[in-house]
Amino acid sequence: MTKMNTIFFRMFMPNIAAPKIPEGDKVDFDDIHRKRQEKDLSELQSLIEAHFIQRKKDEEELIALVNRIEKRRAERAEQQRIRAEKEKERQARLAEEKERRELEEQRKKLDEDVKKKKALSNMTHQYGGIQQKMEGRKGAKKQTEREKKRKILADRRKPLNIDHLSEDKLKEKANEMWQWMMELEAEKFDLSEKLKRQKYDCQRTWQGQGGRQAEVNMQNSRVYQEFRRLNLKCHLKTFSSHSNPLYCLTIHVAHINTIKRSFVVLSLFLLFFFTHLVQ
Repeated sequence: MTKMNTIFFRMFMPNIAAPKIPEGDKVDFDDIHRKRQEKDLSELQSLIEAHFIQRKKDEEELIALVNRIEKRRAERAEQQRIRAEKEKERQARLAEEKERRELEEQRKKLDEDVKKKKALSNMTHQYGGIQQKMEGRKGAKKQTEREKKRKILADRRKPLNIDHLSEDKLKEKANEMWQWMMELEAEKFDLSEKLKRQKYDCQRTWQGQGGRQAEVNMQNSRVYQEFRRLNLKCHLKTFSSHSNPLYCLTIHVAHINTIKRSFVVLSLFLLFFFTHLVQ
């Protein structure tokens, strides 16, 4: 087997000769090994230095990142504190404004009560007699609708009292009044649309019911006229043949419309009178 391998190797592989060492120079393997070690050592030192440089850079970046995070956290805490203080101040302003409005409303209510009592007392003293009361009523009737409207608007219109407000409070007051105006406009639009819809529905309903009611009224009038004609004939026959004309007169009047009852009574009375006169 070994012989066969040798033959196969010689047939297919070229002749490879060992490298020749020059005869004049001597090879120092120790020197080659030392140079290789020095080269490896220098490469290792460069790798170590690069590693420490990169590590230092990474540490600096990490420290900078931590500092940025801490700074951002402090800024966020400061913003939250400022926001909380502003919200607290706003709530305090709202509470103060609400309390001021309530006090002002109470004061106005008390003033109105005092004015009403004073006016009632003055009216009691001034208009004690009947003649004076009539004169007071005549004077009140002379008040025009324009004056009434002005008085109602003066009672409803409230003063703004914005002279003592600061710039921020004025802005809040303006925003509040703007929102109030927008709500009033929205309510006005909704009510106008609702009124239009109700008018349209009422008109449609009235038109539908008006046509049907006209037909029903026409039929009822025809039936009622025919009934009255037949009823009148019947009562005239009864009136002419009955022994007691007053009884027939009462029955006939009870069946006639209340609007024409007086005329019918007079006519029947004359007929009754002339009938007895002829007899």
